[in-house]
Amino acid sequence: QVRLEESGGGVVQAGGSLRLSCVASAQSFSNYAVGWFRQAPGKERAIVAAVNWSGGNTYYSESVKGRFTISRDNDEKMVYLRMDSLKPEDTGVYYCAARHSTGPAADVKLGYVDYWGKGTLVTVSS
Repeated sequence: QVRLEESGGGVVQAGGSLRLSCVASAQSFSNYAVGWFRQAPGKERAIVAAVNWSGGNTYYSESVKGRFTISRDNDEKMVYLRMDSLKPEDTGVYYCAARHSTGPAADVKLGYVDYWGKGTLVTVSS
């Protein structure tokens, strides 16, 4: 069983930055690829970014590429999502998700997640 807890959400103006954090309780955290998903109001949950078990491989959706950076610290069992140049369309609940995988970051995708956090709300005002 793996518990994931997100933090760092809030309200920010367009063009601003936020850093989300996800702390995991897992015996072997380095056996998991981890991703951040976003669910905007009235829309389906979608992958935003993911990182493989070692941190050496990452995946970004086209909408955030160049603005968001995902990273992890396996010793601290933490995953971070740095979000820069935020846009109103980045608004939504951000979920941390883990999949037992030692493959690439792209292994984390909807329908292939083993554990979910409860989410943290990010609101970007225009």
